[in-house]
Amino acid sequence: MAIQRIGILTGGGDVPGLNSVIKGVTYRASELGIDVLGFRRGWEGLTHLNLDDEESKKKYLTPLSRENTRTIDRFGGTFLHSSRTNPARMRKLPSFLSADSFTPESVTKKGETFQAYDISKHVLANLEKLGVDCLVAIGGDDTLSYAQKLDKLGFKVVAVPKTMDNDVRNTEYCIGFSTAISRAHDAIQRQRTTVGSHERVGVFRIFGRDAGYTALYTAYVTSIRCGIPEHAFDLDKMLELVSRDKKNNPSNYALVVLSEGAAWQGYEVQEYGEPDDYGHRRKMNVGELFAEQAKKRAGLEAIVSDLTYDLRGGSPDFVDKMVATTFGNMAFDAILEGKSGLMAAINHGCYAMVEIPDPKLGPRKVDVDTMYNLDRYRPNYSNKQGIPIFLTKA
Repeated sequence: MAIQRIGILTGGGDVPGLNSVIKGVTYRASELGIDVLGFRRGWEGLTHLNLDDEESKKKYLTPLSRENTRTIDRFGGTFLHSSRTNPARMRKLPSFLSADSFTPESVTKKGETFQAYDISKHVLANLEKLGVDCLVAIGGDDTLSYAQKLDKLGFKVVAVPKTMDNDVRNTEYCIGFSTAISRAHDAIQRQRTTVGSHERVGVFRIFGRDAGYTALYTAYVTSIRCGIPEHAFDLDKMLELVSRDKKNNPSNYALVVLSEGAAWQGYEVQEYGEPDDYGHRRKMNVGELFAEQAKKRAGLEAIVSDLTYDLRGGSPDFVDKMVATTFGNMAFDAILEGKSGLMAAINHGCYAMVEIPDPKLGPRKVDVDTMYNLDRYRPNYSNKQGIPIFLTKA
């Protein structure tokens, strides 16, 4: 069957590079006379879309063309906007849907039990009524977990991985990662002057709920200590290393970067706020807590900088723009070939189309044995010959 209309959406946190995917798919489709329909606000664009309501259609549907996507790749964020909606686990139904048509189920996530609705039949009905033949879903683990579910339900889906955490399985690289590291590197290098002027310890908190790639690679290019979620470090040992760095520095300062999910032995990551549809709650600032312990245990004065959301802003760097553009075109090629359930990826340093990862496996983690120096709480710099450019295999 010839493809007549492609749907596309972006879910989860925004990252630089998303617009390059959107533009790439739209431009290729326009050459073949294929319509592209953008769903605004991620999966919410399909869960909250009421096709009997003109205002709802205006809010959630954006037809895409060469004209309205011509310049979007010059900017960060997502032209289609985003949300963290999970159609398979909605705590509250959209107002226009009748509760009589959906049966809630009890869901337990991280010790919390709640009632949730799976409204996939509504999502599928909207896609059918709109004449969408295939959907391009751009997102991280959470967004892609529902993309896989749609594929299992028989609707054609092709995925593109994005996340600053770089923790999607089956790929060595996710859109947004390079720009995030570049932003983190620049911010830390700038702050060396003020940390050094006051002869303090600079503590930088960075994204990484479950995986430490962002902190580890930032430490790699700035040559500082780091803490990652995959290994609970010895707090006294870390403080001893930081104190030694400070003493050995002619300017009498030291730096350390911590993933938001990092922890030391005896400390459990603390969370707060209402969980989203995927069960995630906000994490307390581990940088502030670490700084308190640094003062209490080692007499170290610390300056804490939260680099998290600042890394999302601005236009993509060269790597993210190139990879995003390529991923978008790979997704379009897969659609033309009638494929589904696949994700654009980089494997062994090469572009590839792979299966959308199984959400039951969780996020991809740092291989501590090969990538993290447990004695120095730094990245491993040795034995890199012959491995892929991003220093890890999917």
